Amino acid sequence: MRILFLGDVVGRSGRDAIVAQLPALRTRLNADLVVLNGENASHGFGLAPDMARAFLVAGADVVTLGNHAWDRKELIPYLETEPRVIRPLNFPPGTPGRGHYEVVLADGRRALVVQAMGRLFMDALDDPFRGAQAVLAPYRMGTGGVSAIVVDFHAEASSEKLSFAHSFDGRVSLVVGTHTHTPSGDHHILVGGTAYMTDAGMCGDYDSVIGMQKGAAALRFWRKVPGEKLSPADGEATICGCFVETDDATGLARSIVPIRIGGRLAQALG
Repeated sequence: MRILFLGDVVGRSGRDAIVAQLPALRTRLNADLVVLNGENASHGFGLAPDMARAFLVAGADVVTLGNHAWDRKELIPYLETEPRVIRPLNFPPGTPGRGHYEVVLADGRRALVVQAMGRLFMDALDDPFRGAQAVLAPYRMGTGGVSAIVVDFHAEASSEKLSFAHSFDGRVSLVVGTHTHTPSGDHHILVGGTAYMTDAGMCGDYDSVIGMQKGAAALRFWRKVPGEKLSPADGEATICGCFVETDDATGLARSIVPIRIGGRLAQALG
């Protein structure tokens, strides 16, 4: 299976880039499955239903969220009717929405997309390790099972992301981090066959502070007092993420490469 994963979409710049470029990018890569994180799409904080619909129409099979899942209140009822938009699985029981979705491809193959959220320097949610284990327990990869399992681990600490990946090495196809908005250079295949990348980066303007206008963001460190509300930078976006190829017979990764298209970063496309 050919899997395209794209990192946090930030603001209008990121949204416009995804809507304009994802259809051609999916075709160019001949991607079977496309997953993107949309939790910062609405002015940098949250996701509106119309934005989620636009990503799905553009070619995303699943849209993931994160710690800003509830910043746009109108998304809450939408999550109950649109299973392709998922939030971290380790929110407490009774929280709206769901933490995983099983995609059925046109050719009949199936892929499971899962999202969990870390706890170091983040909200105090339920245990993502045990939560993921419970979600994954009924599934197996390869012949007779799902062809691939993709996990978006939305977390701050690289140590927690790596620990999570090693915990599920060999049981999932890809563990990719989101949330820091900075693409990491450590994409590789773990010893058990799981592809890994600490952070996919963001789809947004990199002439910024993690997607936000740099002046106001930097001033907060100088003054340490409340200032103007942060707003997304609106220059040309770089589309960031990774592209993974897996073996349908096992579900394990054959390769992982970074994706960086447009904007200010050094370009990479498979």
